[in-house]
Amino acid sequence: MYSHLKGKHFITLREWTNAEIEMVLDVASDLKRRFYMGEPTPLLQYKTIALMFFEASTRTRNSMEMGMAQLGGHANYLDTSTMQISHGESAKDTGVILSSFGHGIACRYCNWGLGNAYLNEMAKYASRPVINLQCDLYHPMQGVADLMTIREVKKKTDGLKVSIIWAYATSHKKPISVPLTQALLFPRFGMQVTLAHPKGFELPDWVIEEAKENARLYNGSFVVTDDMESAYKDADVVIPKNWGSWSGKIPNVSIEDFKDWKCTESVMALADEKAVYMHALPADRGNEVEDSIIDGSQSIVYQEAENRLHTAKAVMALTL
Repeated sequence: MYSHLKGKHFITLREWTNAEIEMVLDVASDLKRRFYMGEPTPLLQYKTIALMFFEASTRTRNSMEMGMAQLGGHANYLDTSTMQISHGESAKDTGVILSSFGHGIACRYCNWGLGNAYLNEMAKYASRPVINLQCDLYHPMQGVADLMTIREVKKKTDGLKVSIIWAYATSHKKPISVPLTQALLFPRFGMQVTLAHPKGFELPDWVIEEAKENARLYNGSFVVTDDMESAYKDADVVIPKNWGSWSGKIPNVSIEDFKDWKCTESVMALADEKAVYMHALPADRGNEVEDSIIDGSQSIVYQEAENRLHTAKAVMALTL
């Protein structure tokens, strides 16, 4: 399997088998242990990766840059507004050239209808692996970090009740890529998944169909509801996070109608007494979640964020 993963694109987790994802988690856990022990991990010595960002980033950029340095290589940050892309250079030409310079390309491009298509176009012509750092549809790096964190805290995934819940927010635009990735991934590991959102914030039909099929194949479950409180009821893991309407319209309603879709102490009390709160960050404090929850004992957001470093290193170590 190791040799098979060298050169493999990491654009969605749909192309990665469960066994391959398990390999990422195993490597990430080992790299995390060695990081804590202060052991050097020069697995990618003298290798380079180009990091292309169409949008701002904190965790993703730094996990990739610091992660590559810890693996002995170099990550070259590229603001695409300063590249010839801004003058119309094609994805093909960019992919061919950057992959000939180094050992991989990683890219964040979240514009709806453009990001995933751009990544796949680069991958079609690149001679090295292309890694998705979040696009309009998928965020595979966040997905594996979330899975690693759930495993660390809950010690299992089979039968775990996990609720992906829309939350009210007023901050920057939030694509559907995080809940979409979680909805497709978690049922593959036997979780009992609930997707909750107000009307108008549905995920695409094909996502729901595939999530339900994944649940059938891997002995999980997947249900969709517009009742927020039912999603919190008896949940082991809650992930309340805002996402926008992928269709661009919410008929006859305003987002202000859904201010009550917020993670509060009262709704957390409906969950299992050992339930944990997760969020990919940055959270819209005061809107998506009360400070007492995100800063409280049930929150594992910083462990989740830290694991972005170790899963990023694992993906690079296995593919580059």
